[in-house]
Amino acid sequence: MLSLKDIKKDYVVGDSTVSALKGVSIDFRENEFVSILGPSGCGKTTLLNIIGGLDRYTSGDLNINGKSTKDFKDCDWDSYRNHSIGFVFQSYNLIPHQTVLSNVELALTLSGVSKSERRERAVKALKQVGLGDQLHKKPNQMSGGQMQRVAIARALVNEPDILLADEPTGALDTETSVQIMELLKSISKDKLIIMVTHNPELAMKYSSRIIKLLDGKVIDDSDPLDKNVVEPIKKPEKEPTKADKKAAKKERKKLKTSMNFLTALSLSRNNLMTKKARTLLTSFAGSIGIIGIALILSISNGVQLYIDQVQSDTLSSYPLQITKTTASIGEIMNTMAKNHEDSANHDKDKVYSQNAMGEMINTLMEETKVNNLEKFKKYLDDNSDLKDLTSDVQYTYATTLNVFTESDSGVMQVNPSTLLEDMGYMSSTQMEAMSMSGSMGGMGTDVWSEMIDNEELIDKQYDVIAGRLPEKYNEVVLVVDKNNEINDYVLYSLGLLDPSSLNGIVRRAMAGEDISVDSEQHVYTYDELLDLKFKVVPTPDFYKKKDGVWEDMTGDESYMKKAVANGTEISVVGILRPDEDASSASISGAIGYRHDLMTYLIDEVDNSEIVKEQIANPDIDVFTGLKFKTDENAADTDSSSETVSDSTADTESKADKTADSSDTDKKAGLVAGDSSMEIPEGMTEEQYKALMEQSGASNTGELADMGMNAMGSMDMSAIQGGDMSSLTETQKKYIASLSDEQMELMKQMLKEQSDTNADQLANSGKYSTSNYDNNMKTLGYSVVEDPDSINIYPVDFASKEKIIDIIDDYNDSVGEEDKIEYTDYVGLMMSSITSIINAISYVLIAFVAISLVVSSIMIGIITYISVLERTKEIGILRSIGASKRDISRVFNAETVIVGFVAGALGIIISYLLTIPINMIIAHLTDVPIRASIPVSAAVVLIAISVCLTLIAGLFPSRVAAKKDPVIALRTE
Repeated sequence: MLSLKDIKKDYVVGDSTVSALKGVSIDFRENEFVSILGPSGCGKTTLLNIIGGLDRYTSGDLNINGKSTKDFKDCDWDSYRNHSIGFVFQSYNLIPHQTVLSNVELALTLSGVSKSERRERAVKALKQVGLGDQLHKKPNQMSGGQMQRVAIARALVNEPDILLADEPTGALDTETSVQIMELLKSISKDKLIIMVTHNPELAMKYSSRIIKLLDGKVIDDSDPLDKNVVEPIKKPEKEPTKADKKAAKKERKKLKTSMNFLTALSLSRNNLMTKKARTLLTSFAGSIGIIGIALILSISNGVQLYIDQVQSDTLSSYPLQITKTTASIGEIMNTMAKNHEDSANHDKDKVYSQNAMGEMINTLMEETKVNNLEKFKKYLDDNSDLKDLTSDVQYTYATTLNVFTESDSGVMQVNPSTLLEDMGYMSSTQMEAMSMSGSMGGMGTDVWSEMIDNEELIDKQYDVIAGRLPEKYNEVVLVVDKNNEINDYVLYSLGLLDPSSLNGIVRRAMAGEDISVDSEQHVYTYDELLDLKFKVVPTPDFYKKKDGVWEDMTGDESYMKKAVANGTEISVVGILRPDEDASSASISGAIGYRHDLMTYLIDEVDNSEIVKEQIANPDIDVFTGLKFKTDENAADTDSSSETVSDSTADTESKADKTADSSDTDKKAGLVAGDSSMEIPEGMTEEQYKALMEQSGASNTGELADMGMNAMGSMDMSAIQGGDMSSLTETQKKYIASLSDEQMELMKQMLKEQSDTNADQLANSGKYSTSNYDNNMKTLGYSVVEDPDSINIYPVDFASKEKIIDIIDDYNDSVGEEDKIEYTDYVGLMMSSITSIINAISYVLIAFVAISLVVSSIMIGIITYISVLERTKEIGILRSIGASKRDISRVFNAETVIVGFVAGALGIIISYLLTIPINMIIAHLTDVPIRASIPVSAAVVLIAISVCLTLIAGLFPSRVAAKKDPVIALRTE
């Protein structure tokens, strides 16, 4: 089983060599109790360590089951100690921070035994030595005899073939010594026990064989293995096949010991728990760098979040805008500057004129471009990447949002607002320019603005203080400021204050008149504001057809009252207040409406009668009945022909209406009841008589007189449209007296008159000063697929750059005529703020990282101290089969624990410190910066702490792995 062949062991001490064993040869039986006796220094323990694989022989050979160990590697010796050897030491060599059960289980852990089996076998071994009720005690809670029993249980738990006992009773009293020896003797029935002792009495009493050593040599063997016994001759072994080699390799791999990292963590955790104060102080020291970096990151993150919010809020007010007609201001300025430099090529002996105005006009014409927004809109709609880069893509149209309020005194236009014009502050042209400025994110005159179609962004920027957000096209919200106040300009514009009190006030003030303005602070309840109602009227409803042309009726108060009454009702359903932390707001007006209100209005305009008529007659101006002037008909116009304005054409067209046909006159007389009129063409005499009889013979003359008088001033278009509200009582009485046939005849007559008038105007030789496009724009006609402008709201500056790349990609894919020019209102803003903040953060982190590195080095030193403190534990682990790698893993696990605790402690302290930091920031500044550590950053910092401490502990763990287990076991 076990055979020593001429074993020699030399130690080099300085310049000299000491021989501990001098050619020892011993053969052992499988089952016997061998005691090795001898004086101190004779080589007993050295021999025991060589047998146990803790020490290496200098020469000779150790055969195990007939196999030489000359070629054993470290892993082979580890496996040998774990599976074949059990050690029982004089000083017990239990790991103090582990329980009794854990000490015994440790060898099984290295063998890869499952947890349940491990516990079962350890409990069985402890019961075998009489400690079944002491499982969870620590070694320092037990007597010497009990600790030695634990050591024996640990030695037996892996069912080794050989039990090595080094002075097992040396530290015990006589009674306990006897108990231990009895236990060992009972074990020797099944195993080989080799005991080293100084007590010859115990050896004689309990051993079956006594070997005496002196000066490194065997001087006596009481029962040597009989060499004269002829052992059976073994047949020569066959050359192992590939399958045999594979099976042997698999078996060696199976027997290979390995401590998993969880076991290493458990060992190190228990060790650290015995030194809680030092562990906490070490972890705190290691956390200082983490705290510094975490605080820098928290403030940087707070600033970055604020910047992101500012970016999001700012870009929600200043989008990338693409209008149908645009001009690059930068290109215009560059071109003008270049032209000016090129023109300065004359002598300076005289003063020369500079063609600045001509250059400006020419450059403006050259740089002004018409964008094909219909094609570009389709490109944007088909781009899947745009959604993640934008808060919203808003399409605006030329359709005017006409909003009115109704009151007992009449109707008032709310949008577009005319308040400043009525005050005499600016002209209508300036008002239009201001409205355009408002649509581009500037200060406009209109208090109604379209909401961004991003409810999440609106929720971030506003608090709903009453009601709710709009859900339908006919619902709007009222926006107050952060103090729950509404500008009085808004109140006047919405009709909550009487705007008529401001009419002409600017002109009167400039003329020196005494004026007074309502300065009282008015208070409104939420319910009062939520009860506000408005009416939206499509622009085509402002026109009424008269005599074949469409007349603007905005000056007719009664007509406008009816038009507004028939408009779409708009309700205020919510009141919004900007969030305190919002740096900007996406709703530029006081009333925010949904985009689908505009699409609804576009449909209403597109389906109106006047728009349909204009589309059906693209060559005729529906407002004047005149033809539009084109390049073709302009050549046919002689010098006497004039192009007339709408008002002139209207006056002249009325004068031309006297040229009615005689047949129309006959029908008019017939409707009026004039029996003297000739029978109209196309009507038989019987039809004429029947019609006259229906009017009644008794009052024919009276009706004839009344009819002719009534028709002379009657609004014929009112009859044609079925609207009798504008007729006088006499006219209404007359209309009521007509039969159905006469009414139909009258409508036919009116249509003929209208057609005749329109035909006369169209062929009068005069032309409209307007054109088709202007008329359609006046009527508010739009096509959803072809917007007037596109506003792209990027999420942040980085997204804006990507959107610009998308636009550039589009421009590269289309022809020159379809390339898009856009306006970037925040292009000159300092988008590099984020980069500056990051750069500052990185510099600060670099400085603080020095402390992190220093603390890591300190942890490395502490780990080295731990190696020195746990040297004996290293020897114990090696004696039960732990490899060098396992020892490294134990101390690496310790540094991982310390690093994790340091990182976690640093993050916790940093989180706590952000509370007073935020209080200080809030006290010193009005900027809503909230220092906060991102979760991802916290995880990364803990990981960095673990990695740095792990790196710092590599050297100490390497030192631990290289320690000689024999020397380690001697360490106290």
